[in-house]
Amino acid sequence: MEDLQKEPRQRFLALDTSTAVMAAAMMEDHALLEERNERAERNHSVHVVPVMEQLLAASSTETGQLDGIAVGVGPGSYTGIRIAVTAAKTLAWAWDIPVAGVSSLQALAWGGWHSGLAAKAAAAAEDAAAGAGGTPSADQGSTGAAPVHWIVPLVDARRGQACTALFASAGSDAPRRLAPDAIRKMDGWLEALAARMAEAAPEERPAAVWIVGETGPHAAAAAELSCPAGTALQLVPYELEGRWVGRLGAAALLAGQRDDVHALVPNYTQLSEAEANLLRKG
Repeated sequence: MEDLQKEPRQRFLALDTSTAVMAAAMMEDHALLEERNERAERNHSVHVVPVMEQLLAASSTETGQLDGIAVGVGPGSYTGIRIAVTAAKTLAWAWDIPVAGVSSLQALAWGGWHSGLAAKAAAAAEDAAAGAGGTPSADQGSTGAAPVHWIVPLVDARRGQACTALFASAGSDAPRRLAPDAIRKMDGWLEALAARMAEAAPEERPAAVWIVGETGPHAAAAAELSCPAGTALQLVPYELEGRWVGRLGAAALLAGQRDDVHALVPNYTQLSEAEANLLRKG
C-alpha cells in the first residue's frame, strides 16, 4: 500500500561557473533529471540564463516548483565563480527559496574519480573480451571492505599553482574531506602528499591516488608523486559535470542546510591579480 506520509519529492537547480565549463543540473531529490555542461572558456555570463531556461524546459519544471538552489562556490576562476554565485543568490531571493553553497573542488573530485573508474572498467572489459586476462591492479583492492582511494582535484591557478584539496572515498557516497580547499604551489603540495602517505600506517594508506581535473599543466610534476608500494597513481583529465554539483547540493538541501542569501560569498582562496598588484604598489 502506498505510503501517504511520504515526503513529496523536491526539485533543485544546481550551478557552477568556477572552471572553463558552466556545469548545471536539475535534480529531483538525489536523482538527476537534466544536465547541461557548456564549455565557455570562462565567458559564462553569456550562457548562464539560457542554460537555466533549457534545464527548466527540458525537465518540465516551472520556477514555482523549485525547492532550492545549489551553487559551487569555488575555488577556481576568480571572475567565473561570481557569476553562478550571484545568479543563485539573486534567484533564491527573488523566488524565496533556500540556497546552499558547495565546494566546487569536492564536486570535481567526485566526478573525476567516477570518470576514472569508468574508464578503467571499460578498459578491463575490452581486455576481457580480447582474452587479455591479467592480474588485478593495486587499486582494485581485495575481498572485504572497499579500499580507500585518495582524490586530489586540480584547477590550474598558473605560475605552478593549483586550487586543490584532498578527499578520500571508498564507495558511492560523496568524497570525505582530508585537507581544505586552497591554492597551493604544486611542488610543495606533492611533497606534502608523499610525506602524508609515507607517515601513514600501512593499513591507512590509500589503494590509489587519483589526481583529477585540470591535470595538463601539472601532469609532468604529478606523475612524479612518490607513492608507497601497493598504492597506484592515476591521472585523469576531467571537466566538471553538473550532476556532481547537483548531488552535493541536493544532499545539503535535503539535510536542511541553508546559506544566508546575503552572506553567501565565493571561496576565492586568494586575492585577485588586480588586488594583489594594487597592494604591491601601495
